[in-house]
Amino acid sequence: MTTPLTTRPRSLVRALGGPRYAMALAVDSLGTGLLRPFLLLYGMTVLELSAPATGTAMAVGVVVGLGCMPAVGRWLDRGARSTVVAASMLVRVVGVALLLATPVGQAAPFAAAALLLGVGNQAWPAAHAALVATVSHGRERDAALAAARALRNAGLGAGALIATVGLAGGAPALRAMAAATGLACLAAAALTWSVRLHARPAAAPPGEDLPAGPAPRMGGLLAANVIYVFCLNVPEIALPLVLVTQLHASPVWSAAIFLANTVLVVTLQVPVTVLMSRFPRRTVLALSGVVLAVSYLGFLAATQYGRGWGAPAVAAVSVVCTIGEILYAGSATALVTALAPAHVLGRALARFEVSTGFGLAVSPAAITALAPHGPAALWGGLAGATLLAAGAVATGTDRGSPAGDRPARAGSGAVAAE
Repeated sequence: MTTPLTTRPRSLVRALGGPRYAMALAVDSLGTGLLRPFLLLYGMTVLELSAPATGTAMAVGVVVGLGCMPAVGRWLDRGARSTVVAASMLVRVVGVALLLATPVGQAAPFAAAALLLGVGNQAWPAAHAALVATVSHGRERDAALAAARALRNAGLGAGALIATVGLAGGAPALRAMAAATGLACLAAAALTWSVRLHARPAAAPPGEDLPAGPAPRMGGLLAANVIYVFCLNVPEIALPLVLVTQLHASPVWSAAIFLANTVLVVTLQVPVTVLMSRFPRRTVLALSGVVLAVSYLGFLAATQYGRGWGAPAVAAVSVVCTIGEILYAGSATALVTALAPAHVLGRALARFEVSTGFGLAVSPAAITALAPHGPAALWGGLAGATLLAAGAVATGTDRGSPAGDRPARAGSGAVAAE
């Protein structure tokens, strides 16, 4: 049997935007992993800022980053592709430069740096998805998006691992990692710029900058996505919180679960996405919600074991949660790109990224607010909300491409385009 086209590395790289863009993704994710997980620590350790001041500055950066998304969407709908991706990276370069120039004890420059980093981080996903959607189509596009996520997770994980080892060097090491992040983002921006990809937008009516017709509303999908996104913070926030404060387990369990999550995403994201391509994307997205809800109920059951078997049980259930996350990541953005007409793809992706960013922003507060009320409140609440979100996705009829959510047709070993 021949290897499916969408699982061959060379085919995936081509569908992703070519070797230079794939290299840009790898360099950017590696550099981002050096600093992004430790930005709070940088503010507190290197700049000697208080935890509330540092956290507030980072939160403001996320909010402002979301606020720039409508402009990013309109820029994309004018046909820009690699330029927007490169710009999102360059904004982070400026943010890192400002971070390195911030004097000790000065909160305002740190807040400005966090703001620029937030803008770059929020703009990148929509711009990246639009670029991939321009280069590839149908199920090949889905596999390319999945490959990009696997590559990015691998780079982020490797960067975070290097940074973790380097933390022993204290403040000088953190400054060095920040500088390396800036250089990596600059190199990635140059590589992305060299791709020079520009989509030709549909013809605009006289006197209008953009083609007529609104982006698909996707209200139910966007609302559901806010809940789905909680799964991305479960390994980083919810599980460490439960393991340490409720089960009194060693922090090693949290690190092991996070590592396993990264490895599973890197190795399974593309195969699972290709395997599920025989089903409509909306069905896969609804199924991911069911799997996530089941895993949340599994965490609830695992906490009943207490200090003895509780931690191993939570670790086992986390695999189910990661499978749900993989199903979600492989279908959500792909569904948006399939629903949105080409001339409003940027605005549709921008709206989706706003819902994702909002979910990521509120989930830590929601998780930490529910946890003190016991496992039933935390996991039962998450399970119930996720099942409702899955139901909304399954019954949704968001306006968009009428043929944009068909499963791939069986063919000669390859995943068929729609």
